[in-house]
Formats: sequence, structure tokens, C-alpha cells
Amino acid sequence: MSSSHPTVEPEQAVEPDPTAEPGSAAEPEREVGVGPWPGGPPEWPEDPHYDRDLLAHGDRRNVADRYRYWTMAAIVADLDTRRSPLHVAIENWGRDFNIGSVVRTANAFNVAAVHIIGRRRWNRRGAMVTDRYLHVFHHPDVEHFLAWARDADRVVLGIDILPGSVPLEHRALPRQAVLVFGEEGAGLSREIVEASAELLHITQHGSTRSINAGAAAGIAMWAWMLQHGEDS
Repeated sequence: MSSSHPTVEPEQAVEPDPTAEPGSAAEPEREVGVGPWPGGPPEWPEDPHYDRDLLAHGDRRNVADRYRYWTMAAIVADLDTRRSPLHVAIENWGRDFNIGSVVRTANAFNVAAVHIIGRRRWNRRGAMVTDRYLHVFHHPDVEHFLAWARDADRVVLGIDILPGSVPLEHRALPRQAVLVFGEEGAGLSREIVEASAELLHITQHGSTRSINAGAAAGIAMWAWMLQHGEDS
């Protein structure tokens, strides 16, 4: 794995004008990513991790700096060497728009895989292309998903604020867990509730009954990482 990345600063970085209105001509556009590899082809690295098209035209993707100019396949292969054992599942009966946000967070924590239960199609816009760096599996129904969980020796944990659920905070979470999230509004299906080894909820202190499903998923994954992240 090459470590010969050059130091590439955003092109013509300019201090923003604090008096400028957002989106106005006085407010400079922010550079995303990096431009072409300095020096042109003679200076390009020979390491096969690198994508020659990205070296030529720049890498504007939302990837960590260590992966600048790498091919997608090389990034996925590297992530596979250090994925956490955590799995995340999302019920998708009504095409929930929060799924993309959950997937993006799952990528940030480099989970082993994301499982979509129900409809195969889901809105990928919120994922910001991060699903391409994850292993995403589809299960047509709860029964199919639970069969996978049994075969994979995974502990199903339902995350929802329901009667009988216990606070997620300070709860010992199994390392071989699969965290299951329901749809926004409807929550977990009855089948998942009945099949869960434990139901967990995030303690709330305001007036709303529940928090956004995408936010809840991020909190739950973070709670698991606090207990097992260093071992992943």
C-alpha cells in the first residue's frame, strides 16, 4: 500500500468574506477534494491502488484523505481488511427516505454489512454514494432476514421506543449484534419486535415521542462502537 501521497492543498484557498450573504458572488466557492496529481503522468505513482483518470482530473469524491485518487475497488478491499463485526438492518416497507442517512452512517463506522428488509428499492440520495463502499444485502421479508441471522449466529437487537424496551445507555451490547431499525413513524414491525433478543431505546428528555430514524441509528451504532470499536 503506497504512502506517497503528495501534499495537495485546495486550489487558491480564499478566506471567506464574513459580510457576504450565503451563495452570493462575494462568498468564494469551497473546493471539494483535490485537483490533478501534481507534475502530470511522469510523477504519477505506479501503485495499482491509484485510478489514472482521477490522477489526471482530480478526486472530488467524499472520501478520506488516505483514499484520494484510489480506485473504488481498492478502497473497498482495504475497508474489508478492517470492518467491524457489527451488522445493521433497516426495514423498508414504504420506501423510507431515512435509509440513505443510515447507510451513510454505517459507512462512517465501517460496519460489516447493511441489510435492507422489505422493498429492494430505496432512496439512495441520502447515502451520498457511500453504499458503493459497503456490502448491502436485500431480504424480501423478515423471515428471510431472521434465517440469515440464525445462520450467521447474530444477535438481533431491535432499536425502538416501545413498551418493554430498555435504555440503550450503559447497556452491554453483544459483539455479534445486528441492530435493526424500523421505518420513520411506523417503527419496527411486529415480526421484528417478537424476534428480537432485546428491545432497546434511546432515552429522551424533550416533548417529542421519537427522534429521526437516521439520528437514532447513528446513536445506536456509536454506542456499540464505544464498547467494541477498539477490538474491531
